[in-house]
Amino acid sequence: MPANLSPEYKEAEAAYRAAREPRERLECLREMLRTIPKHKGTDHLQADIKGRIKELTDELSAARRSGARTGPPTVIRPEGAAQIALLGPPNSGKSSLHHALTRSNAAVGPYPFTTQWPQPGMLPWEDVSLQLVDLPPVTTEHPVAWLANALQPADGALLVVDLADPACVDAMLALRDLLAGRRVHLIPDWPEGLPSPPGDDDDPFAIILPTLLVAAKADLLTDQEGELAVFRELTGLDCPALAASALTGEGLEDVGPWLFDRLGVVRVYTKVPHRPADLSRPYTLRRGQTVLDLAVLVHKEVAGSLRHARLWNRDGTEGQQVGRDHQVADGDILELHS
Repeated sequence: MPANLSPEYKEAEAAYRAAREPRERLECLREMLRTIPKHKGTDHLQADIKGRIKELTDELSAARRSGARTGPPTVIRPEGAAQIALLGPPNSGKSSLHHALTRSNAAVGPYPFTTQWPQPGMLPWEDVSLQLVDLPPVTTEHPVAWLANALQPADGALLVVDLADPACVDAMLALRDLLAGRRVHLIPDWPEGLPSPPGDDDDPFAIILPTLLVAAKADLLTDQEGELAVFRELTGLDCPALAASALTGEGLEDVGPWLFDRLGVVRVYTKVPHRPADLSRPYTLRRGQTVLDLAVLVHKEVAGSLRHARLWNRDGTEGQQVGRDHQVADGDILELHS
């Protein structure tokens, strides 16, 4: 990143990284362009920002023209505790895995490119759900122009592979190169809470996805651990891995709790004074977030006037007063006081 960027620009860039909706990202991009210092050292970044603004403007304009849409939405609005993208080569078992986990009833077939558009579904785990978005397979012959935009809201990825396919190594290497060419990087480290803030030298438009490798046709493998180890060595993929089977159900029950834990999802319940807590629908945050972050989810006006909260938790705390900056934990019950 060029040096001497203003605090206003850095604030706009941080807002862009955190934005989940296309319209919100567009406003952040415009603010980035407005506040970026105009000198030779920022020429490339200015051009990049202008290109992103055009892409998002065209996408939003197409969405408004109801009769001119060329297909379903390419960016899925996040729902649930987190959004996880499913990526993989053709015929990797990705869509079958998605259906088995979410019961989405999306098209599944024993032929490549069954999935043409993003297909959302919800993976339930205890009293929350994780949104899984099945994306089309990507190959050199069939690139997906809108893939990077579709991945922008994702919190992580399931990288799906069929280890029984002799071409799986070459297909995965090609997929990884295509993603890298679009500034999408699959990493092994999951945040287990709030992601670390990017450094000043990081690419503001890079998409960094914590990744879980899933061998989706585990019923066809005789030595799951051994074949996974060989695959990871040949591809250089050092991300964590699970084996699962959509056909037999093996390993499916591990996906939800694994993602819940590695994402650092925190469920917080609310109550009003002198009434029982509402335990039917928790708010979902991440480890490291605070009482004030919860108040923002409840309502912006509540956050603006928040003074303190009373806390009940699994450690036996009952009604203790805590401040706005108190970090929440899974299972907390909070009574917000304005």
